Amino acid sequence: MIYLLDTHTFIWATLDTVRLSEKVKEIISDRNNEIVVSTVTFWEIALKASIKKLTFEKIDIKDFPKYAGEMGFTIMEMKEKETITFHELPLKDNHKDPFDRMLIWQAITNDMVLLSKDSLIKQYEENGLRIIW
Repeated sequence: MIYLLDTHTFIWATLDTVRLSEKVKEIISDRNNEIVVSTVTFWEIALKASIKKLTFEKIDIKDFPKYAGEMGFTIMEMKEKETITFHELPLKDNHKDPFDRMLIWQAITNDMVLLSKDSLIKQYEENGLRIIW
């Protein structure tokens, strides 16, 4: 199975595993699963760090891709197909976060399961999203 990490899930897997659900810990630790981190996640971390919405005291955010590699995660870029068809993902009134929406669309178009605690994302299940927390 292939799993895509939401940004908070990736940060917690890297820096604060106690915040992960037991199910997510099991999935990430199972070497039969492919765990994917999108470059969208690195973009979101960088943007939110620049506006001080996220702060990291003991690490350099430029090391996150290295951490992903050390953990055995696959790093995935957004593909042309995902970017040009992004408009097909319905915009929900109560969920407009562009980073979440890009990750949702990547998960749907690549038949991956999104690992996310964000309850607002669940509403995209009706659009084909599979989500676990």
